Amino acid sequence: MLAKRVKFSQQASEPCFRYLEVRELAHPALLRYLQERGIDTALAKPECKELHFINNGKPYFAIGFPNVAGGYEVRNEFFKGCIAPKDISHIRQQGEPREKCLVFEGMTDYLSFLTLRIRNCPTVPDLDRQDYVILNSVANVSKAIDVLYEYERIHCLLDNDEAGRKAYRDLEIEFSGRIRDFSHNYHGYKDLNDYLCGKSFFQSAEQMKQER
Repeated sequence: MLAKRVKFSQQASEPCFRYLEVRELAHPALLRYLQERGIDTALAKPECKELHFINNGKPYFAIGFPNVAGGYEVRNEFFKGCIAPKDISHIRQQGEPREKCLVFEGMTDYLSFLTLRIRNCPTVPDLDRQDYVILNSVANVSKAIDVLYEYERIHCLLDNDEAGRKAYRDLEIEFSGRIRDFSHNYHGYKDLNDYLCGKSFFQSAEQMKQER
């Protein structure tokens, strides 16, 4: 039986998590979760952390994806949430500034992109030819705008739903002429991870019904 989905956040007066310990990602259950999502764990390990913490008096461990404000997106098989502060993630390459940035909605979409590039172009995946912005929530579009001004080309790989389309329209208003929508590359799938896993819109909708 699956555990109830839990969302984590931090209140200034009463934090709901304590004793946060950040480790290298290695727990078999967390790696198995990524594998079940079709994600290459060798690519995920440098990008993610393994978090251990106490929430409401109970111990948890989960994948942590760091953001620019020092918080983490939190994922494991049973829940998704955030250890605040909530913010975007911005991944810059070393060396000369890049002129192109790819924009994703969530960490699994970003990790799915890396996996697909390695799978499709194993000899020359070109993972470092561009920077990456992960919104971690469509509510963070305004935070991404400030970061994206420095790029000449912006490629969006957002969800194929109304929230994803609205996020793209909001970005397009700011960056018309240098922004492109690449969601058509996985038309028929809700997002890039569903495309990686071969899970259609219908299958995704059925799963959502079962999880309610």
